[in-house]
Amino acid sequence: MAMPPIPAPDIPGKRLLSRRIVITGAASGIGRSTAQLFVREGATVALFDRDMRGLTETLRDIQAHAFEADVTDEDAVSQAVDKAAAAMGGIDGVVNVAGVMRVSPISDLPAADWRRVLDINLTGTYIVVRNCLRWMTREAEATIVNIASAAGLLPNAPGLTAYAASKGGVVNLTRALAAELAPKIRANCVCPGMVDTPMADGFRGNVGNYALKRIADPGEIAQAILFLTSVESSYVTGAALAVDGGRSFH
Repeated sequence: MAMPPIPAPDIPGKRLLSRRIVITGAASGIGRSTAQLFVREGATVALFDRDMRGLTETLRDIQAHAFEADVTDEDAVSQAVDKAAAAMGGIDGVVNVAGVMRVSPISDLPAADWRRVLDINLTGTYIVVRNCLRWMTREAEATIVNIASAAGLLPNAPGLTAYAASKGGVVNLTRALAAELAPKIRANCVCPGMVDTPMADGFRGNVGNYALKRIADPGEIAQAILFLTSVESSYVTGAALAVDGGRSFH
């Protein structure tokens, strides 16, 4: 019989107390906001990114461990994960935020660009999860949260073929992980709409089909990630949570 979930810490504002979490794509945007929120909530975090300058900016606001790593580089990720586990005393959570977007009609999209988008968004997520599992399987109530996209649930904008395909893959990768790793490890994904990050440049005015008529602040997406990482979501796994301001009702 499965063990009941570990109780949440009875300390206001410390929903992740004693948790040790790897966050990729932490040099800016959603990853940076998630790192800041998680530290406020009591977590110990290890930040991964290939942009060390951006990681330095993130570290100005919080105490955290930082490691340079390109999520498509298996050796670099393996080494960073082992260093993170050593620094934190283990790993019991991972948040995969690292991602890129390439906007182009499919007829003009070079195969190299297609591969790059899938390598970072989908294969990179797999590489990070696979390496973190060496440590997470040792822990009780470990969690995986992957960042997909509303475009991965309903690709209704032109020019996003590679991006939508990669993020749709992240959704189903997450569901497969949830089935394979249960009941010990929960896996969920967050599917944002437009977020106020550089990735939204060129799209910021396209909110006519958003019920809330605005784009999101990165901190709003971080709150959803926090929920899926915390014990408050202890009965949630395999979910693809749309946090898209009503872009569509999936």
